[in-house]
Amino acid sequence: MFKKILIANRGEIAVRIIRACRELGIATVAVYSEADREALHVRAADERICIGPAANRDSYLNIPNIIQAALISGADAVHPGYGNLSEIASFAENCELCNLTFIGPSAQTIEKTQDKAECKRLVHEAGVPVIPPETDGTIASEQHAIKLANKFGYPIMIKAAAGGGGRGIRVVHNDDDLARALPAARAEAEAAFGRGDLYLEKYIEEPKHVEFQIVADRRGDCVHFGERDCSIQTAKYQKLLEEAPCLALTSRLRSDLGQAALRAARAVGYTNLGTVEFLLDKNKKFYFLEMNTRIQVEHPVTEWITGRDLVKEQIRLAAGERLGYTQKEIVRRGHAIECRITAEDPDNHFIASGGVITEYLPPGGPGVRVDSHLYPGYEVPPFYDPLLAKLIVWGNDRKEAIARMSRALDEFRLAGLKTTLPFHRRIMANAYFRKGDVNLNFIWRRMRVE
Repeated sequence: MFKKILIANRGEIAVRIIRACRELGIATVAVYSEADREALHVRAADERICIGPAANRDSYLNIPNIIQAALISGADAVHPGYGNLSEIASFAENCELCNLTFIGPSAQTIEKTQDKAECKRLVHEAGVPVIPPETDGTIASEQHAIKLANKFGYPIMIKAAAGGGGRGIRVVHNDDDLARALPAARAEAEAAFGRGDLYLEKYIEEPKHVEFQIVADRRGDCVHFGERDCSIQTAKYQKLLEEAPCLALTSRLRSDLGQAALRAARAVGYTNLGTVEFLLDKNKKFYFLEMNTRIQVEHPVTEWITGRDLVKEQIRLAAGERLGYTQKEIVRRGHAIECRITAEDPDNHFIASGGVITEYLPPGGPGVRVDSHLYPGYEVPPFYDPLLAKLIVWGNDRKEAIARMSRALDEFRLAGLKTTLPFHRRIMANAYFRKGDVNLNFIWRRMRVE
C-alpha cells in the first residue's frame, strides 16, 4: 500500500480523498493555488505545497509544478480527483515516467477513451450499441458536416472529439443551424480541451442519461456496481441531480446495460474505477455515450446503495491489489439521491455567483451525507468550478429518499451568495419528478428554466 499520496485537485473532492487516505493510514499532500491558501483541503492535509497563481491553467492544470510537488514531498502516488487533469493522458504518462503511481487507468486507456470517436469505434466493435453513425462521424469541413447530417437526418448533435462535461456540444435542426454552430462548438472545444476536432451524432429525443459504475483490476477481473440516473441537467448538459437506481430499468434491461458496460471496459483495456455512460430512449433502447476515466462527482449515491467506499477502491486497485469479489457479491439496497449545490443563479441562466460564506450549517440526521469544502467566512474564488457542496441522502425506497432530501434541503443554511439550493427544493416538490417522469429535457420542459 502507498505511504503518501499527493491530491492533484481542490474543493470537496480533495477533502473526500484526504478522508479516505486518513482511514487507510496514508499520509496526504495538498497542492493549492494562491487563491486557495485558506481552503479546507489545505488545512486537512498532512503537507501542503503551493503550485502557482490563482488561474487554473497556472496551478491545477500545471503538470510540471504538480509533478515537482509530488517528487519534493516524497509522495509515491498521485490522485487526480475529477476534472482538471484527471482525464489528461499526458499527466498520467508523466506520473508513470517519474515513478509515481497514477490512481486511475493507464495513459494509453485514457488516450483511447478521450478521443470520443475512437472510443465509439472500439466499443462498437465489441458489440455495444452506439448512436448513429456507427462508423466515423468526424467532421472534415462544413460541407462534409452538412453531407453527414443529411445522410443521418436532423436533429443532430455536434460534439467535441476530446470532450466531456457537456462542453463543445450543440443540437442543430437544419443546414443553416449547423453552419452557424460549427465555429462556436470548435472554439469552445479548443478552449476547454486544447483541440477543436468535432464529430456528429444522431440526436436522441427525450432520452434518459444512465451511467454504470465499473471497477477492474490489473488481472482482468471486472464488475459493475449498478447504475445512476443523471437525466436532470441544465441546457448546457451540466448535471444537477443524480439518483440510484434508475426507475426506468427492468431487471433484464439492467443486466443488458451492465454487460454492455463491462464489454466497453474490456474493449479499451480498462483498469481501476470508471464510468460507462448511455442514453436510453423512450422505447427503452440504449446507446453508448462515452466513458469517464475517473471518479465521478455523483459517486456517493453508488456508495450509499452498495455500502462500498469507491475512493478506497481506487487506491487499493492502484496499489496492485486484486478485486476480491464477483458480480454476484455486489448487493444494492434502497434508493439514493444527490443534489449538487453550486454557486450559480438558476433564475439567470445558471450564471456563476461568488462571495463570502456568511452562514454555513449543513443538515444531518439518519441517511444524510454532505460532501463539501465550505466553512463560515470562506471566500468562494471565481476561478474554479462552482460546486459548493453535494447533499446526498439514502432511503429504503425512492419515496423515503425524496422526503428525506426535501427535509435536508429545508435544513441546509448557506448564505453569502446565490446558490441552487432553492431550485433543488423546487425539484423535490415537482410532480413529474416525484413520479419519476424525468429525461434530459426535464429542466426546460418541466421546470421552465433555460
